[in-house]
Amino acid sequence: MIDFDGSLKVVDFGLSNMYEQGNTLKTACGSPCYAAPEMIAGNRYHGLKSDIWSCGVVLYAMLCGFLPFEDQKTSNLYKKILSAEYTLPKFLSSDAKDIIQKIFVTDPEKRISIEALRKHPWYRLYSPETQNFNFHNEEIKINPKLISKLELTLGFSPESVERAVKNNKHNHLSATYYLLLKKYAC
Repeated sequence: MIDFDGSLKVVDFGLSNMYEQGNTLKTACGSPCYAAPEMIAGNRYHGLKSDIWSCGVVLYAMLCGFLPFEDQKTSNLYKKILSAEYTLPKFLSSDAKDIIQKIFVTDPEKRISIEALRKHPWYRLYSPETQNFNFHNEEIKINPKLISKLELTLGFSPESVERAVKNNKHNHLSATYYLLLKKYAC
């Protein structure tokens, strides 16, 4: 989905719930491996706090390559979730381990908030405001022949292409530049 300001949002409404701010929910929804402990326990829960847990499961899976809570037997799976029984692989950074530990807190009132997540060092490292995809320390060199070719053949503004490449912006300008740079090995 795309929101009001054009930002891409990843969603899955396979099973969802509507709520009013401040109210609690009772309906259990979602996939069991992603469910927060308060939902599994059958308690009334705050949707946003449960969503933080579920997003933590997604984050863990993205970082580790497997789910934090899995078991063939549903009752064992629920026990693992209710006790936050998971392991942190050694290859995770200390900041990644810290953010996961703050997300997988079984008491939703003690679980990290959205505001605290956004201030966490791991999130700040990869947030859109601070993200820089240039992993090299050297200055990015612009190929003037290719910039000229992009202007003549595609009508791209040379200044816009150069700015996108130098600022490491990932858009149609920089993507086209790098694809042609690789193709022509200019």
